Amino acid sequence: MNKGLIQAVGAYTVWGISPVFWKGLSEIPAMYSLAHRMFWTFVVMALLQTLRHSWPRFREQNSSRRSRIIGVMSALLIGTNWLVWVWAMNVDRVVEGSLGYYINPLVSVFLGVVFLGESLRRRQWLAVSLAGIGVIWLTISVGSLPWVSLVLAGTFGLYGLSKKLTEQTPINGLTSEMLVMLLPALTYLLICTFNGSQTLEETSFLEVVLLIASGCFTAAPLLLFANAVKEVPLSVIGLLQFLAPTAQFLLGVLAYDEPFDMMQLVGFIIIWSALFIFITDNFKSLKSKIQITDSSN
Repeated sequence: MNKGLIQAVGAYTVWGISPVFWKGLSEIPAMYSLAHRMFWTFVVMALLQTLRHSWPRFREQNSSRRSRIIGVMSALLIGTNWLVWVWAMNVDRVVEGSLGYYINPLVSVFLGVVFLGESLRRRQWLAVSLAGIGVIWLTISVGSLPWVSLVLAGTFGLYGLSKKLTEQTPINGLTSEMLVMLLPALTYLLICTFNGSQTLEETSFLEVVLLIASGCFTAAPLLLFANAVKEVPLSVIGLLQFLAPTAQFLLGVLAYDEPFDMMQLVGFIIIWSALFIFITDNFKSLKSKIQITDSSN
C-alpha cells in the first residue's frame, strides 16, 4: 500500500504541473500535438520493452481476446482525454480542465463501489460527500455546463477502471494502448505533412523538443498511475486525484491569470476540508494496522 501511495502521489504531481509543459505547445493545433504525443509515447514504450527483453511476455499477455478489447477501450478513453486536455490548454481553459479532475475522483469512487465492490469507512464517506458538495459548488460557479470538465472526468475515471480490470502489467498495458494509437497517429502526421497544413519545419526548436519529450512526460506518470491502481483501492486513488487539479487550478489562476472569485474559493475550502478528513482517516487506519501487526508478533 505504501509503495502504491507513493506512486500515485508521483503521478498526480506530474499531472499537476502539466499545464506548464503543454502551454509550451499552445501555438500548435491540439490534434497535431496529440498525434506526436501518441507516437513518441509508443517510442518510449517500445524502447522499454526492448531494454527489458519483455516483448515475448507482451505478446503472451495480449493473446487473449479480453486483453485486446480492454487495450482498445483504454486507448480510446485516454486518447480522448489527452485531446480534450491539450485543447483546453491551448484555449486558456486550465481552470475548467482542473475542475474535470476535481469531478474525476467522484467518478472513480462511484465505479469502485458499484463495479468492484469496494467499501468506504464512515469518515471516507464524509470526505466523499464534502468533495461532492465542493465540486457542485465549483460547477455552479462556472455558470454553464462545463463539458470539458465532464469529458475529462468521465474518460479518466473509466480509464482507471480499465487499468484495474486488465490482467496485463502496467508496461504491457500502456504498450498495448500505444500500439492501438500508433497507426492513427502516423496517418494523421503523414496527412499533415503531405497537404502542408502542419509540419515540423513550421515549429520552433523548443516546440520540437517538447513534442519529442511528450513521450517521456506522458509515459512516466501513466506507468506510476497504472502501478498504483493495482495496489491501492480505486476509491483511494479517486480521492488522491485532488492533488493534481489543485496544482493545475493554482497555475491557472496565479501563472495564467484566469478568473478566480469568492465562490471558487469557497469550493476549494470545502474540497480541502474533505482532503484533510481523508488524509487523517487513512493515517489513523494505517497506525491501527501497524499496532495490530506489532501485537500479533
